[in-house]
Amino acid sequence: MDTTAIVIAGGGEARRMGGGKPLRYLAGMRLIDRALTFAQRQGGAVAVAANASLPGVDVAHLPDQTPGIGPISALASGMDFAAAQGCDTLLLIGCDMPFLPDDLLPRLVAALPGHGAALPESGGRLHPMAGLWRVAVPALVDYIGGGGQSLWGFAERQVLVRVAWPDGPFANINSPADLAAAEARFTAPAR
Repeated sequence: MDTTAIVIAGGGEARRMGGGKPLRYLAGMRLIDRALTFAQRQGGAVAVAANASLPGVDVAHLPDQTPGIGPISALASGMDFAAAQGCDTLLLIGCDMPFLPDDLLPRLVAALPGHGAALPESGGRLHPMAGLWRVAVPALVDYIGGGGQSLWGFAERQVLVRVAWPDGPFANINSPADLAAAEARFTAPAR
């Protein structure tokens, strides 16, 4: 799996959170640090796609190539990073997904042959911000150049495979209420 780069999307304005989402604390640890810990356990090259540098983050920093178009810009920066590292796949994860399963990358790698993207699906929803993508820089440049801004739309163009997962591990934190709910999950007694 060392041919996979891992890029953490840590940008965005996080308006519902009041800004600064990657630096918010969850169970005593910043969200960005949780994502970095997850990414570094996977092996391979790791970077953070964010427009502002994040204090205490000691991996490659990838600013948006095309600001204002959402997470697809993190994918574009990530694909360029992966290509420069000699990687043929990219695992793109959000900094706001603290419950990602440890078997995420191996399961997506196993599902990817014959496809351009492997995306987890749970609760009837696809999760492109926890997806494995074949590095396809020219195809993504063409997609964005043609006005494409949807990760789902690009995944469909690349022939995606859906990987079924139980509900729960892809919860993301978009608001103070989401952060409180995640905190409760971390502090709840084990069953």
